[in-house]
Amino acid sequence: MLKATAGKVLPTTITGSLPRPSWYTENLGTRSFLEAMVTTRFREQYTDTLSVYLREQELAGLDIVTDGDCRFDQDIGGQSWTGYPTRHMSGFDRGRPELAATGAGGIAFPRGHILHDYLEARVMPKIIGPIGRGDLQFTECWKAAQRLTTKPVKFGTVTPELVAFAVQDDHYKDLPSRIMALSDAMNEELHELADAGCQAIQLEEPQIHLLAARGIVDDVINPEFMLGVFNNTVKGLRAKTEVWCHTCWGNPSQQRMFAQVQSYEPALEVLNRVDADVITFETKSSAAMDLPAIGRQITEAKVAIGVIDHHTLQIESPDEVAELGRRALEQIPVERLILSSDCGMGREGMSRRHAAYKMVSLVRGANILRKELGLPAAEVLAADPSYSLLRTE
Repeated sequence: MLKATAGKVLPTTITGSLPRPSWYTENLGTRSFLEAMVTTRFREQYTDTLSVYLREQELAGLDIVTDGDCRFDQDIGGQSWTGYPTRHMSGFDRGRPELAATGAGGIAFPRGHILHDYLEARVMPKIIGPIGRGDLQFTECWKAAQRLTTKPVKFGTVTPELVAFAVQDDHYKDLPSRIMALSDAMNEELHELADAGCQAIQLEEPQIHLLAARGIVDDVINPEFMLGVFNNTVKGLRAKTEVWCHTCWGNPSQQRMFAQVQSYEPALEVLNRVDADVITFETKSSAAMDLPAIGRQITEAKVAIGVIDHHTLQIESPDEVAELGRRALEQIPVERLILSSDCGMGREGMSRRHAAYKMVSLVRGANILRKELGLPAAEVLAADPSYSLLRTE
């Protein structure tokens, strides 16, 4: 059900995470969100950070905002994105965290590579009993952000299979059982979130495209199975809210995960069958090589293309954003096109100023396209020349 993008033509947003302010020194850890919010220092830092994140997105002129993944801890490579469910769902032994399962997800980087540190930092609780929602408290996290802005707050979470790949397991008999248990519990949690009024729920990184691109297809783990996992996780949600399927090629510590640019093309037929209103694609960092294929094969869902590269500190110019948008409009109808970032900008490697000005350029570029199409422009207060501190004589 279109809610966040309903009635909006060429809307703008970001994927989710934003760089952490230096003064946000508190971590949630294994406490529940509500438990932590009882503590004066955590509550102050958390709500202040939310206010900053939301205000910066409003100053940039984004149509749909996020909470910046504010609930996640300050850790190596943005581990909390994967680790948050393991520290808050029931069925995990939170008192005895262990290194992630060997070769989880097929990721391997040698000592001497920055992402080897990322692998060493994948320390998570082991599954010891039936998986349940526990104290995920997605609804409470979303409410804390949504009550600070009138713009729709898109709430995102990692997909169940990525959590399942990363953890040791003493309970379930096999990987598919573990994945589906996580999927069922997340579906229940997301229904509560939708019922509370969240206008956009984003599932991040279904492994459909990664398995297809790398040719990983067996009788158990394959793109079709992952399609079933995604659709089970969001089952029934589209009757209540807008469902987003976010795909990218990874960015721990703002690093590329693959030496060669990957292509979505082998996965597009399957991705076209995800039960989602919006599918996002990383396109800026790949020079938009898959845009023609995306336009041909994604026929129902809206398409959010990345026009901002999350790997680089170089700020894209508004003209660059507009040019990529024009290329996308050659393949995708304007009523189905959304402009976004390739991925999150808060997984350890970027400053707040870089992220802020990338968002500003995103909207300024969108405004160029809107003018060309006869659409109203968004206000970009952060780019209003009348508030420059420089004197004009």
